[in-house]
Amino acid sequence: QVQLVESGGGLVQPGGSLRLSCATSGITFQYYTLNWYRRAPEKQREFVARINSAEHTEYADSVKGRFTISRDNGKNTFYLQMGGLTPEDTGAYYCNAWHELSAGVHNYWGQGTQVAVHS
Repeated sequence: QVQLVESGGGLVQPGGSLRLSCATSGITFQYYTLNWYRRAPEKQREFVARINSAEHTEYADSVKGRFTISRDNGKNTFYLQMGGLTPEDTGAYYCNAWHELSAGVHNYWGQGTQVAVHS
């Protein structure tokens, strides 16, 4: 059974930092591309950051220079280090693990963790 479990969300003041974690099980973690998405209140879900199996990273323009995605293949866990937080970063953050095989795409989601940024 595949599980992705986020943690690390919470309330933080503007300018503060948080580190989100996504602990996975049931997947061959090292082969997966790992993503963070978020959904702000009354908005659609949006891409935040990605790290592939070669540890190449991509970021949404809105978080470049402030957020860092990383992975620990030994712990089957990946992270989103968030700094310089603003109220616009408020929302539910979801981790995602994606891998394309010849038989099809494996695409898994966590349940989400809430981040609230306000003074």
